[in-house]
Amino acid sequence: MAGEFDLIARYFAPLAGPEGLGLKDDAALLTPPEGEDLVLTADANVVGVHILPDAPADIVARRLLRTNLSDLAAKGARPLGYLLTLALPADIDAAWVEAFAAGLARDQADYGLNLFGGDTVSTPGPVVASITAFGAVASGRMLRREGAAPGDALFVTGSIGDGAFGLEAASGGLTDLTAEHRAFLADRYLLPRPPVAFGQALAASGLATAAADVSDGLIADAGHVAEASGVAIDVAAAATPFSPAAQAVLAAAPARLAEALTGGDDYEIVFAAPPDAEAALRRLAEEADTVVTRIGDVRKGAGVRALAVDGAELPLDRRGFEHL
Repeated sequence: MAGEFDLIARYFAPLAGPEGLGLKDDAALLTPPEGEDLVLTADANVVGVHILPDAPADIVARRLLRTNLSDLAAKGARPLGYLLTLALPADIDAAWVEAFAAGLARDQADYGLNLFGGDTVSTPGPVVASITAFGAVASGRMLRREGAAPGDALFVTGSIGDGAFGLEAASGGLTDLTAEHRAFLADRYLLPRPPVAFGQALAASGLATAAADVSDGLIADAGHVAEASGVAIDVAAAATPFSPAAQAVLAAAPARLAEALTGGDDYEIVFAAPPDAEAALRRLAEEADTVVTRIGDVRKGAGVRALAVDGAELPLDRRGFEHL
């Protein structure tokens, strides 16, 4: 494979926006948009840990970019660009890097952002890729985990459980499902669809009091909101939206409900808002090509509970994914 500078010039310079200065300098230059705050987030993926070891290079790239976009979506930020750090083992060839860059190019076009710069290094271990993403939001409008208040309702975008079950489907499991359902779940795991447009609309509306992206699991991420806000949150399992494919898994194995609620990798937005905002939130969601479901309530206290149909608390072996 070509050396570092040849690799950058050949595969990554074409991805750079004006802020990246053609990747000919050792830094980028970003002027904050007038009247907006910058939002920064970082996420790293280790191939074989955060994604399947045999995942195609373009999928590795697109999944990594989208997990960062999920963080920006939950803050209500408009994507601007990103820095990329890529650690490559000696057995990675130019074709892999070319496919990786092609995956980034495809999602850059879809989500409207550019590469600002980064670094490439060698590693004796698996591929490690890290992105630091930059977004912008109107000053003072960024959605935070802090701010939910007793009396608020809890909402979530999209559907829950597809990521956890999708990992199993992509690994060759769930063979009792139809091929269509297995393919849907695997695709949802490999290529999440963060609701970026809805996040921006939600921030602009001022309706949400707090928000987080659903990456570690619905219960865990609702718990992050509860902890930051100093409140308690109840999540109604019966109200939680599940895709037809996830419903098929749960119909065959109802005991897997806890796994769907805590498994993570859904990359949706869980947020609190006043109950009387529900109709307006549904209109915003429809305009942004997603759906919003009311799934619980915010009350005085601390912590988060998952409630069964009869109102009893569901026992959970874990709350969600932990990175260390």
